[in-house]
Parts: sequence; structure tokens; C-alpha cells
Amino acid sequence: MTEHPMFANDMVEIVDSFVVETKEVFEKLDNEILRLEKNPDDKELINSIFRGVHTVKGTSGFLSFEQMTTIAHSFEDVLNKLRRGDIKFYPAMLDVMLEAFDLMKVLLAQVVERNLQDIDLAPTIKKLQSLASGHQEESVSSTKSDQIQKLDKATDTTIRVDVGRLDQLMNLVGELVLGRNRLSQIALSVKEAADKDFFISQLNETSTQIDFITTELQAAVMKTRMIQIGRVFNRFPRLVRDIAREFDKEIDLVIEGEETELDKSIIEEISDPLVHLIRNAADHGIESGNVREKSGKPRRGTVHLSAGHEGNHVIIQVTDDGAGIDPEKLKQKGLEKGLITADESHEMKTEDAYNLIFVPGFSTAQVVSNVSGRGVGMDVVRTNITKLNGIISIESAVGKGTKFTLKLPLTLAIIQGLLVGVGGESFAIPLASVLEVVHTSKQDISTVHGREVIRLRETVLPLLHISDILDVPPREDVANAFYTVVVGVANHRFGIVVDRLIGQKEIVIKPLGSYLRNISGIAGSTILGDGKVVMIIDTGELLGLAQKSALRLSSIEGALA
Repeated sequence: MTEHPMFANDMVEIVDSFVVETKEVFEKLDNEILRLEKNPDDKELINSIFRGVHTVKGTSGFLSFEQMTTIAHSFEDVLNKLRRGDIKFYPAMLDVMLEAFDLMKVLLAQVVERNLQDIDLAPTIKKLQSLASGHQEESVSSTKSDQIQKLDKATDTTIRVDVGRLDQLMNLVGELVLGRNRLSQIALSVKEAADKDFFISQLNETSTQIDFITTELQAAVMKTRMIQIGRVFNRFPRLVRDIAREFDKEIDLVIEGEETELDKSIIEEISDPLVHLIRNAADHGIESGNVREKSGKPRRGTVHLSAGHEGNHVIIQVTDDGAGIDPEKLKQKGLEKGLITADESHEMKTEDAYNLIFVPGFSTAQVVSNVSGRGVGMDVVRTNITKLNGIISIESAVGKGTKFTLKLPLTLAIIQGLLVGVGGESFAIPLASVLEVVHTSKQDISTVHGREVIRLRETVLPLLHISDILDVPPREDVANAFYTVVVGVANHRFGIVVDRLIGQKEIVIKPLGSYLRNISGIAGSTILGDGKVVMIIDTGELLGLAQKSALRLSSIEGALA
């Protein structure tokens, strides 16, 4: 197909602006069109939908995106008749609207990819024209939810402020933080080495000023990169509606905290895990209306999605009032699939049985479908949460429901780190992953399945030695006492053995460059106030390295030896 004239170099900014503006319109329409199903007499809602579609028709027409203009025009006709009262809304009408809206998303995705292909719009336009003329259409199947998810990810590539410029600005802020740390260190050294005089006073004053400005600038830059999590949440009402219709269920989705802000890089990574959690809650969690009534529940099930800040973290919870998860069935399935042994099944606690659902390919679904089973895609959830140094936990009660809780850092660029010493080396562990630090002695160590563990209150915690995994020479004077840094990565908890604690610092993650990029277990480096370069531990990769060495964490975590 001949390249569209609007994709010429001198039109790039105009087309990019069209994509951003249209995406914003679509995000608003996503919710408004679905609200129409429950509020068919809301004239202002209909007017708002009409204005959105009219805007897209006008801007796409100006840029000669003809197919977008054509379908928007037919869609607009229906909305115009509806708002004037010439036709009455009925449920099947929404299916046609969603079908048209899905095609508009497909066409926008083509603009993003700079690859316009003709789509057969005739069947959908015929339905829209039929609606506008007052004829009633039967219920139709619209684009599948997974396709909608794919399209939303395809178009969500830019924000109002250019990300490249923000990344450059973020890098400058990182350098400023390093400079501040260095200046603070010099000021401290001079203060300790000489008598107080005017020079020292001025140096301290300058250090204080730079510290204040750096903190303010850092906060301002981070706010600029922040995006409301509602950008992700807004797609789920459609997802739940499609699943409910496909499996003949009645489900309400309740959303709270959509104004909660996260860094754009984390927003992108959290999208897929949330899709899987919402799908599984609606499909496998919520029972059919008849089953719920027999259990004394209301026919309509509820999936609750919430987000909120907690310190430097964001807490996201997905809760359903469905069937719950039976840990004994999970153990039985684990035995059948050879994932655990009979002894491990007997030793497993409830929480560890829940964690079996994160094993790739694990599923309790009797019938396989595109949304079947809590095991489908749950390994994706764990992978993405691990990548973000996040934590995921599960609470469930059979017959009452299930709650997934995700704890994520606000940003991945400038973080709080726990500085530790191992042998003659120093390392930084992201504080977002650290649950607590325990003073430990050699007498506290036991062996389970050939691996070192310690008992921590009601649990048994597997130990990982940085000195072994990263091949760091141990100290010659190995002391009897050491520290165990208790870390949470996705659904796993384990202890990292270190020789000493140095302190907590705000650190800037610096890439290692192409030569050192592939060092296993290392996420990057940072520079301390005294100029020393310190490696930053990748806790997720550290866990992976331990597992590759035949460490069976799920059985060890649940053992009571």
C-alpha cells in the first residue's frame, strides 16, 4: 500500500499529536460507553459520547484517515439520533457501539504503527445505519477482550511530555543527587578535620541549599513522569463485561483509587499482571448466578480493584467474593503434575500451597478457555512483579473469596537502598524488597532438604549467600554472628546473608554499560558520597540463580523441620 501522505517527515509531530489526543478521547469513551448500559436516559452522558466521537471524526478527516472518518461518521449518526430522542436505547445497541469502537481502536493502532491497511467496515456500518433508522439489531459478539488489551498497549506509547526529554532530565537529576552526596561528604570531612570558621560555615550552608534544591527538583521530575493508574484500570470494566457475557455470569466491578499515581515505566509493566488477575477473578473466582444462590450469596458477584499509596509504595488489591481457593486441591494438582512430592505436600502450609498457582502451566481449570483457571498466565504475574522488585501475597477463604495484594515501588530510577558488606565488598539492596533485618548466629541455622534455613517466628526462611552466588571471597575472620536481610520478591520470602550493615541511602541506579551489562544478580551500580562504586543487587535475579542451582524454595519455605 502506498505510504500515506500524513506519514511524511514534516507531518510527524501533527500525527503524533493526533494519536495522543485520540487516545485520551478513547480512554474517556471506554468508560462512558459502558456506563450507557446502566444509564440509558442520561442525556449528558450521551452528549459527552457524541462529542468524543465527533472530535475523532473531525481530526481524522483533517488528516485524511478516511476509514476512521467513515466509521466515526456512522457512529455519530446513531448518537445524534439517540440524544435527540429519535431512537430509544436498548441493550443490544451497546454491542454494536462497542463493535464500532473496537474498529476505531484498530484503525488508531494502524496510525501508531504507520501501516494503514483497509478493514472491511461494511458489516459494522450497516448495523450502525440500521440503528440510526430505528431498526433493532440482535446481540452481536464484539472484539475479544484480549484483542482490546493488545490494542490499548499498542496505542499507549506517549504521554503529554516527551519521555525522551524526561529521561534526559532524570539523568541530570541523578547526577545532581550524586553531586549532593559528594558535597555532603566533603563538608562532613572538613568539619571534622578543621576548626569552625567562615569557610566551613559557607560550605555547610551551600551543602544544605543543594540538598534542598535537589530534593525539590527530584520530586518535580518524578511528578512529571507520574501517570494515574486509572489509565490501566479504565480498560477493566469492558474486560469484566465481556467475560460475564461469555460465561453467562452477573458481575459488578468496583474500582477505587484510580487517581493513584505511578511512574510510567511501572504502569507499563503492571498492565499484564492486572489483566490476568482481573480475568481470573471474573472467570474462575466468581461463580454462576445459580451456584451463588444455592450458597446463599447474591446472584451478582463483585470484583473489587483498588490502589493507594503507602509510604514510598503503591498497594494494589484485587478482591473477589467468589469460590475462593482450596489449598488441598492445589496440593493435589501439584502432586498430579509432579511439581511437588508427597512429603512436600504434607509439609506445605496454606500460603505455600497458594504459591503453586504461580508455577508455569499450573491450572485447576476443568475446561480450558482463553480465560480459564487461575494458573493461566499467573507465571506472567510473578515474572512482572519480580522485575519491579515488588511483592505479591494471597489471602483466600473457600466459599468466601480471594484477595491478591501487590506492593510496588513508586519509581525504579532513584530508590532507597540498604548498604551491606559481604567479604571485602559493599552492595546495595533495594529497600522496596527488604521486609526486615535479623541478627543471626551460626547456631540459628538448620538444614532442610540439604539447604540452609533459619526459623523466623512461625516460618522457616531459606538462606542465600551473596558470597557463594556472586563468587565474592569471604572474610578470613568469619564471625559467629552475621545479619540476615529478609527479602520479599513476588510470592517468595528468603534471607540474604551479609557480614555487616552499613546504612540506608538514597541511590541512583546507573547502568553498567555494554561490557558489564550481563553480570547475573546485579541490577546496576551507584556511586556513594565518598566516590566509591557499589553494585546494586537484583533480588529477583538472585532468587532465579538460587533456583537454578536446584533450590526448591516453595517446599523449604513451608517446611517445619
